[in-house]
Amino acid sequence: MTILSATSSSPPLSSLERWQIRFFTIWGTQALSQIGSSVVQFALVWWITQTVGSATALAIASMMGLLPQVLLGPFAGALVDRWNRKRVMLAADTISMMCVMVLAYLFATGQAQIWHAYGLMFIRSCCGAFQGNALHASTALLVPETHLARIAGLNQMLQGGLGILTPIIAALLLVWLPLQGILMIDVITALPALTALAIFIIPQPVRDTSDQPATNNLLQDMREGLTYVLGWRGLLHIVLMAMLINFLLTPTGALMPLLVTRHFGGQVADLAKLESALGLFVIIGGLVLGAWGGFKHPKHGRIITSMLGLVGLAAGVLLIGLAPASAFWMAMVGIAIVGFMQVMCNGPMGAIFQATIPNHMQGRVGSLVGSVCMLMAPISLAVSGPLSDLIGIQVWYIAGGIACIVLAASAVLSPAVMNIEAGREAAS
Repeated sequence: MTILSATSSSPPLSSLERWQIRFFTIWGTQALSQIGSSVVQFALVWWITQTVGSATALAIASMMGLLPQVLLGPFAGALVDRWNRKRVMLAADTISMMCVMVLAYLFATGQAQIWHAYGLMFIRSCCGAFQGNALHASTALLVPETHLARIAGLNQMLQGGLGILTPIIAALLLVWLPLQGILMIDVITALPALTALAIFIIPQPVRDTSDQPATNNLLQDMREGLTYVLGWRGLLHIVLMAMLINFLLTPTGALMPLLVTRHFGGQVADLAKLESALGLFVIIGGLVLGAWGGFKHPKHGRIITSMLGLVGLAAGVLLIGLAPASAFWMAMVGIAIVGFMQVMCNGPMGAIFQATIPNHMQGRVGSLVGSVCMLMAPISLAVSGPLSDLIGIQVWYIAGGIACIVLAASAVLSPAVMNIEAGREAAS
């Protein structure tokens, strides 16, 4: 379940003590629920790996989690702005919890099949698309504006901690408990979150009285964002690169459990080590980038930092793909490089977008870029699963790493990309 995120306007400061009790009760119970959900996700992926043992099966599992986000994500935000957010969150959490209970029963009675796990992942992702948007949008109505930055930082710390601890917790529970027991942990951790949502009032925003349908508004925004991107060659190059990178690298995460078992002959503890190392070095990368800020070149500092980060990310992926079966430590080093360098790649690029795209266009451009990049993930999974079963998993890592280096070189050789920090007007 998604944790509350910081955005804009706020309730009055006169109710400071009351907002703290309300917000941190909701936030804390949602954090607990997210731990349970993340543990279940890890456990189900490992069960699929052990039961089926094919790249196609893991690719389908990842697609079940991604497709609802792709199909519903752009519309869910507009809809929750018009619906009662508290009811949306309660309904989404309740449906998700009931589905977990059904799957736990199927495992307990020996009736569980692979498609049951796929179905749970799909339904939970559908619920998450609405619940996540409702929680995100509600934060600014629950937290005074002066505290929003602190809440955002708290969320980042939580996400980093979950990335490190969840795989370890899940690996231990898989040794101690049957899968139905792990599923019931998700139910137990969801109950406090549902109780908090039921007890506390979630403020509603002032409704838009416009008669124009939400879908029309959304499509108009996406058209304007597309026109803006197409009119700026440097930004268009970056967006196309991001789409290709998503296509190339999404399967490297989805196929990781099978790489551990099939190539390295490892167990669930080895997968937990890789995922925890990734989370740890994402945090380290964030701390380093926050203190350093990237290269200080007056015209190209951020784009140089980002492209070197992409090359480093590609090197880490290549190292994982080239690691011999007897050298699991090489994969550990590679995943650490990936975690560190993805921050160096994504952080400066996000800063470029914020600095060069006008404020009134950032939402539209961001929505467009997010949608088209996310769309590449299920496509790549549909291709990579069967292909990896035919030619081997490591080939995808090697090809993806080499291709990302080529993409970084194409960006460095493009004046439109290297001058992107000057803005759209300078490029026209």
